[in-house]
Amino acid sequence: MSLVTVATFLGILAILAILGDALLVLSRAARELIRPNALGLAAVVAATATAGSLYFSEVARLEPCALCWYQRIAMYPLVILLGLAAFRGERLVRPYVLALAGIGAAISAYHIAVQRLPGLPSGSCSLTVPCSAIQVEVLGVITIPVLALIAFLSIIVLMAVAGGTDAQEHTP
Repeated sequence: MSLVTVATFLGILAILAILGDALLVLSRAARELIRPNALGLAAVVAATATAGSLYFSEVARLEPCALCWYQRIAMYPLVILLGLAAFRGERLVRPYVLALAGIGAAISAYHIAVQRLPGLPSGSCSLTVPCSAIQVEVLGVITIPVLALIAFLSIIVLMAVAGGTDAQEHTP
């Protein structure tokens, strides 16, 4: 598959994720319907984001910048945490998932700002792979950090839908 095809597919998934997140935030019925599968869906989001990032770097040969690496550091463990939690039906990972997803979302938001406002200091970014470079853009707005931000926010929404920890639910 070509870079344009994969980027467009991921862009469409991101738009669907935004619509799904909005539905979950606005509709109690949607939250109740999704709640039993929220951990599994969050694992799918994390796995898709991870696969997308690996495609961009390993197949399309786009070298990730420093901020992209930090976002990966926050996303990759979520695949394992959420996958195991979904398999075992445990929500005890919720605080850890929220911490990683929150940190990843903050880095993604900053990365978007660096891309759109190139004068913004980008810290550890290199001259060979500047964080302000836009390597992929779908619909004129969806870049790789936008994809990451949407994934992190979707995971946060799904964790909110999943509800409290198992220990809290068994408390009288």
